[in-house]
Amino acid sequence: MNNSYLIQSNTRTAMAARDILSIRRWGAVLAVILTLVLGVGVLAGSPSVSAQEPAAKPEVTTVNINTADAQTLAATLKGVGQSRATEIVRYRETYGPFASVEELTEVKGIGPSTLDMNRNLITLE
Repeated sequence: MNNSYLIQSNTRTAMAARDILSIRRWGAVLAVILTLVLGVGVLAGSPSVSAQEPAAKPEVTTVNINTADAQTLAATLKGVGQSRATEIVRYRETYGPFASVEELTEVKGIGPSTLDMNRNLITLE
């Protein structure tokens, strides 16, 4: 009796089963299923997704350039880092309080564009 046909058939069947049950193939199928489940959840108005409140807009904080320290100036003013903020404080200590917002352009490193970006943030109280 010749069993080679049965051995070949069983080998092909085993290889086909291995291919069907392979991690790569099922990994892709599971990824598609997971995507569909999550998509249906979003479309159905899942509380975990749709119940989130929109992010609050940050409040515009003003800064008094005649009293604020360098750290506060650097944190509040756009385009003003720690070194420019230190220059603002140094200028104020040398020449006295700022009489106008435009006087800020006299500080080294502060130009008209930086002043325009921050005009609504600056106070002179």
